[in-house]
Amino acid sequence: MPPTDTSEQAFRIQRPDGPPPGTTYELPADPDDYDGEQADVQTEEMLVNMGPQHPSTHGVLRIVLRTDGEMVLEAVPHIGYLHRCAEKIGESVAYYQYIPYTDRMDYLAGMNENWAYCRAVEKLAGIEIPRRAEFIRILICELNRIASHLVSFGTYGLDIGAFTPFLYAFREREYILDLFEIVCGARLTYSFLTIGGSIHDLPAGYLEKVTEFLDYFEPKVREYNDLLTHNQIFIRRTAGIGVISKEQCVRYALTGPVIRGSGIPHDLRRTSPSSLYPELEFDVVVGKGEVGKVGDCWDRHIVRMREMLQSVRIIRQCIKKMPASGPGSQYRLKLPRNFKPDPGEVYVETENPRGVLGFYLESQGGPIAYRCKARAATFCNLAVLPEVARNVLLADVPAIIGSIDVVMGQVDR
Repeated sequence: MPPTDTSEQAFRIQRPDGPPPGTTYELPADPDDYDGEQADVQTEEMLVNMGPQHPSTHGVLRIVLRTDGEMVLEAVPHIGYLHRCAEKIGESVAYYQYIPYTDRMDYLAGMNENWAYCRAVEKLAGIEIPRRAEFIRILICELNRIASHLVSFGTYGLDIGAFTPFLYAFREREYILDLFEIVCGARLTYSFLTIGGSIHDLPAGYLEKVTEFLDYFEPKVREYNDLLTHNQIFIRRTAGIGVISKEQCVRYALTGPVIRGSGIPHDLRRTSPSSLYPELEFDVVVGKGEVGKVGDCWDRHIVRMREMLQSVRIIRQCIKKMPASGPGSQYRLKLPRNFKPDPGEVYVETENPRGVLGFYLESQGGPIAYRCKARAATFCNLAVLPEVARNVLLADVPAIIGSIDVVMGQVDR
């Protein structure tokens, strides 16, 4: 019913289920001081299934939402729809034979998955990789990091309702997939990096093609930011939404752009450097709360955008420093196909595009691992969702999930 007293700048309303007619409530004139408890519309709590085939979820993920109108009171992820016994398979096939299975975990960063597993096997067997092979690995994996972040950038726009960024992102990603096809013949699941190095050396003229792509791609990042990152509609949908505090990052063991988006400069390439990363110059990008709060959806997005430029910087250095001849110029260390590491166990972590990817391997001296266990970054990152997606609007849930950037192949395994 309309206000009954406009001269005193007060709103007086009547509730149908309240006191007898004629009784009014004094509500503050400032909307910011009104909590809505007295005049709120009575609604009924509902359980809403988002997934397992919802277009705004990244993979076969089901989230059960407890809602009150447009508010989400609780969000519980249900996983396991893509479980394939990947770790048990690692205890059933030879070390070389397991490499293609790692591609299928994070199928948007297959090169990085290959490298993480191969590093664990090499440490278990005490293998030292030639210098050229290490630079090839870094170059290829940083290209795959760019391709992975492009998918995150493009699909994040789709999650929130912007279609054009998806087309831009996949246009540039096609160039990277062409480069991968040149070296290994595949565009999604590669198995290019193997124990001891890579299955092939880089073909003639390959580094020139990579340089040509970098020169083309680097200015495009500013175009992406103009298109989406600094778009006012996008900012309103992501700034201050899904804030993850530093304490939550530590409590849930979050890694990757999620933890760096909350202002923690944790990047294994810098904090626990492996391979030849200590020789390379690059910055660890962190969120600063530039348009909202530190650790919100926008910060996690901008971290990925800026990390692509750092990957470009790393690749250029690899091209300059990669030895073409002389000591360390081999692309692979020759090893027997059925090599048998000495008995022992190792746990090796690698910085994947989505966070820390770790492999635990135990050998009893045979050609097959006795124990194989993967520590997936997205599994831990997804665990924070029930706490972050609480008391938010229903429309904010896809924005939060997209900013975490999960790949269900790695979550379920």
